[in-house]
Amino acid sequence: MSHPFLNIVESISTFDTIKVWLFAGLWGLWMLFKRLVFKLWNPKSFECVNKHDHPPPCLVTASYGHHSFVKLKGVKLHYVEAGSRADPVLLFLHGFPDFWIGWRAQIGEFAKSHRVIALDLKGFGDSDKPLRRKSYRVEVILRELSDLISSFGMGRCSVVGHDLGALLGWYLAHSSPHLIAKFVAISCPHPNLYWSSLPSSSTFNPRWIYFSQIPLLPELEALQEDVRIIDKCHQHLISGGGKIDSFMDAYKYTFSTVEDWTGPINYFRNLPFCQVSNKSGMIEVPCLLIVGNKDNCIELESIIKSTEYTEKYFLKVIENSGHFPHQEHPETVNQALAKFLLGDVAVTPGKSPSGLVNRLYGTVMSAKTYSNQVFGKALSFGQAPTSLISALKS
Repeated sequence: MSHPFLNIVESISTFDTIKVWLFAGLWGLWMLFKRLVFKLWNPKSFECVNKHDHPPPCLVTASYGHHSFVKLKGVKLHYVEAGSRADPVLLFLHGFPDFWIGWRAQIGEFAKSHRVIALDLKGFGDSDKPLRRKSYRVEVILRELSDLISSFGMGRCSVVGHDLGALLGWYLAHSSPHLIAKFVAISCPHPNLYWSSLPSSSTFNPRWIYFSQIPLLPELEALQEDVRIIDKCHQHLISGGGKIDSFMDAYKYTFSTVEDWTGPINYFRNLPFCQVSNKSGMIEVPCLLIVGNKDNCIELESIIKSTEYTEKYFLKVIENSGHFPHQEHPETVNQALAKFLLGDVAVTPGKSPSGLVNRLYGTVMSAKTYSNQVFGKALSFGQAPTSLISALKS
């Protein structure tokens, strides 16, 4: 039996594919040369000392929910479940590098009204970690996620994704609207905009995407200096005084071996080579897009342009927030999520206006009274218009 996502996923152009592989080879050779020089200069520079061989308490406690596993056609997925099984299902999909603990501020809050499933994506956390690159092709991942949703036996569920998890959620919203009731994308533009809008200043910029195509070397690089890449990605866990949040240990324990990185990086060895087909049409599922106004990992303009792929959409800009608004400002994000997931969003906008500024205007107008509940001051214009308008003019 064919799945609907086979009709919405297509490969990028041959030219773009060749460009990726060409730059991958160049960056791979450059990084290999640098590593060899460092190795000669400092023989210990390649050593990856594992200082995290005991799980911290937050990973073994049942205070967040029940740790469960489900096996779907050969792959075993781990998730934390909370709430009543009689309630609607709410599926949380984490980003990169992250795992279920990234939703710690949302699990208990939404377990009051939903059956919450905080998933470890395949390759992450305690889910299976196949090493083969092709195990992470988007068609394979979407089939597994759709089978997972069907296994809940509720017909449809709402999906909240961040970063990589939201990227997969976009595909699901296109391919399986019969399974998705509502979709929330946090800090992630549409797949057709994602790869062309990565800022060069971000940790996982285009150069890193090219570098990630090389076997093994990116995994070894990630483990250097006590998994320093985790410190760089999760700077919100480090206070201004240098105090490190206890959850940092959970991240470093979870990403402390080569195998812990191979699966996650394999997503980036596949996803840049595909996109949503123009024949797939617009997303009919109601969508909420959340982004921090200080996110240096994506361009705000790409989030706004993503609304061109949706028919019913709402936008929430989180003030003074970076790439992890659900962790940096959980109360604000939870409030927006609650009003979107629990409120009446059956609003069908009129014909979508063209142009970025008109699209932004349409976002406010299409939400009608809902905008006063979720947007606060109309996409935060009242508080910080400069950053948003400058993004529009860039």
